[in-house]
Amino acid sequence: MAKVMAVLSSGYVDEENDYVTGWWAEELFEPVLALQEDGHIVGLASPEGGKPVVDPLSLSEDYDPEGKYKKLYESGIADKTTPIVDVKASDYDAIFIVGGHGAMFDLAHNQDLHAIINIVYEHGGIVSAVCHGPAPLIYTKTKEGRSILEGLNVTGYPNDQEPKEVDGLLPFSLEDELSKIANYSKGSDEKEYIVWGSDQILTGRDPHSSALFGRELAKKLTQREQEKEDAFFSNP
Repeated sequence: MAKVMAVLSSGYVDEENDYVTGWWAEELFEPVLALQEDGHIVGLASPEGGKPVVDPLSLSEDYDPEGKYKKLYESGIADKTTPIVDVKASDYDAIFIVGGHGAMFDLAHNQDLHAIINIVYEHGGIVSAVCHGPAPLIYTKTKEGRSILEGLNVTGYPNDQEPKEVDGLLPFSLEDELSKIANYSKGSDEKEYIVWGSDQILTGRDPHSSALFGRELAKKLTQREQEKEDAFFSNP
């Protein structure tokens, strides 16, 4: 089994504009369910540690009509996160950044998170993100001083899906910034859309892509674990 660190926004509040955001429920729970189904272990981290702020819209009837994610949230499984600064990155085989607009505020430029991403990547681990989760990957620099996504195929939440309510409230356009450094695509008419930019980089477009994103990450990790086991037994 592999160890995976899921990173969530601690939350963001703009009192002047009555705007509250954080991590998006579906984008945490669907990948976690897929990873756990394959026997992988998932830890949770956030900038401030403790209970991070979930975007309330992600638990509303509009986005969670069956109440699946609300039930999971209320069970308390996302109530305890480790402060990012306390995460021992070398313990993990993969990291995935949970989306939600909060990621653009407190994760995008978090240098402690950038360091963790680099350590996981340099140890051959998988770096993945869904929806607005690629925000910190844009600003994570390799030893050569380039974005970890430079020149790769990527996806993420597209401009034309951003709600009008957030016009002027977000610190940057995710699609625009990704397009400056990588080969951005939002797909076409696929309900679920993910992109492997390399054997180590996986991105998912939006909340609807979360389940496929999780299955792909779980499958790749299971495959890697099997390859390690096979190598071990073939070289006694």
